[in-house]
Formats: sequence, C-alpha cells, structure tokens
Amino acid sequence: MRVVGAKEFGGPGALRVFEVAEPHAGPGEVRINVRAAAVNPTDTYTRNGSRAGVPHSDIPHVPGMDVAGLVDEIGDGVTTVSIGDDVMAMVIPSEGYGGYSEYVVVPQRSVTRMPRGTSYAEASTLPMNALTARLSLDLLGLAPGDTLAVTGAAGTYGAYVVELAKADGLRVIADSSEADEALVRSLGADVIVRRGPEVAQRILEHAPGGVHGLADGSVQNEVATPAVRSGGGFATVRGWSGNENPDVTVHHVWVRSYVEEWEKLDRLRQLVESGAVSLRVAGTFPAAEASEAHRLLERGGTRGRFVIEF
Repeated sequence: MRVVGAKEFGGPGALRVFEVAEPHAGPGEVRINVRAAAVNPTDTYTRNGSRAGVPHSDIPHVPGMDVAGLVDEIGDGVTTVSIGDDVMAMVIPSEGYGGYSEYVVVPQRSVTRMPRGTSYAEASTLPMNALTARLSLDLLGLAPGDTLAVTGAAGTYGAYVVELAKADGLRVIADSSEADEALVRSLGADVIVRRGPEVAQRILEHAPGGVHGLADGSVQNEVATPAVRSGGGFATVRGWSGNENPDVTVHHVWVRSYVEEWEKLDRLRQLVESGAVSLRVAGTFPAAEASEAHRLLERGGTRGRFVIEF
C-alpha cells in the first residue's frame, strides 16, 4: 500500500510516497481503506522529528490522526461497523503507521460512521480535532450558563470548542480578527473580542470577575490566564505549565486519552447531522502533494483543514 511519510526528518519536502506492506484487522479491529486524511499541526511534529523519536532509514514515519474511508475488513468481535460502511476514525501514529496511508487498522471503538451527507474530505476533519475540543470542555467541567472564553476561535480546534460549548448551554466569549469576525459569529459565539496581547482585558470587560473557563486555541498562555476567575480552569493544548496563579487550574489536553471514546465520537457525528457542528475543508491534495499541504499549513492563517486524498 502507499503511505506518505518521512525517513529523514525535516521540512515539508521531507514527505515522500512509499510502498509498504498492508496491515490486516485482528480481533476487535477495523481496517479502513482511507479516502481522506486531515492535515493537522501535530502531523508536522511527526514529520520534523520533534515527536517521533529517532529516525529510521528503512521505515518511514507516517503522520496523520484523522481519517475517513470505507471499511473493507473487520476482525472477530466487531459490532459497531460493517464491511462497506463509510466511516471516520482517530488514528495514533505511534501505534503503526499514521493516517496518511491507503489502509489503517484501528480499534473498533476508534471508528464510527460518517455523518450523513458529508464527503470523505469533510468527515476526515472531525474525529481528532473535535475530540480534542470535547476533552477540553470535559476537563473544564463547566455547567450550563457558565461563561467560557475561547482564543483562536477561527481555527479548527477553537471553532469546535465554540460550537460544542454552545451545544452544552455555555455562554461563549471568543476572540477574532476583524477578517474572521463573520466566521466566528456564525459558530454561535455570544460575544466577540479582538484578538491580540490585550485579549484578557477585553474578555474581562464582558465577564467582570473573570470567566469560568478558557480554552486556549491560540496558545496565548500567560497572556490569556488573567481572564480566568479564581477557581476557574484553563485548557492548554500544548502542555503549558507556566501558570503562576494557584487559583486557576491548568488542564493539559492530550487527546490520545480519548482514542477509544466511541460514545463521544459518535455523539460528534450526531451533532454534525443535526447542524450543531460544522465541517470546514480548506483544500484537498493528492497524496503525492502532501508536502504542499504541510507548507501551506505552516505558513499560517488556514481556516479549516487541508486534506490529503487517496
């Protein structure tokens, strides 16, 4: 099968197409003929080596945590999907090849049907990204009516946080540039403030005393934490531990802990079908042009996800 990966770590140009042996489904596992794989910031860390350990000259490191495709093989005991189903799944690259592969094998609890009416490209943007947003909200543990602030609300993670927070009954204060304001408003944000180094003060103007929780999609860290009230929570997606305020709990969001949370993944499918959660594809690329997708992602300013198609 074809995979896209890197044998030598480096920039986007390190990505190449390789031929490797096909995997097969074991007990409780599902094999997916991948039609689309979303390109996420974490994929660049696999490619450049910062999260991939030591390079191997004979085995390519294959990124990718989000896929959509067709079930073509199931192992004993699989009950959640059937051969021929259109599905989406979250993949862990460190456990075999990542999602930039013609075939991936995942536990059955990592895969569910695609939302009705969506394309493979659209569905591939949902699993890992939206599960990260779901985990952030679960860690913050806010109650309906509480106020949540979201930085980086126009990005994929931030957008899912906004939409899921509204589905949870939260009041949402989101940051945005002027250019992205219409997009962020369409996600359901109750209040929009300008992004930038004064974002905490702007949030506090609409939440005197501070917000109950903050999801830091733009990785503003100490710039954003002053917006959180005493006893509140701060969700970080980059492992930041520099908070000096003991009255604010920092939650580290590691989505791998949700890789087999089937009920949460399937609930995301339902929310897409109901219209509460939207899917955004920034552009699609054939497997041979994956390096261009990485180059554009690292340039910044992407709204939605680039997708590699097989």
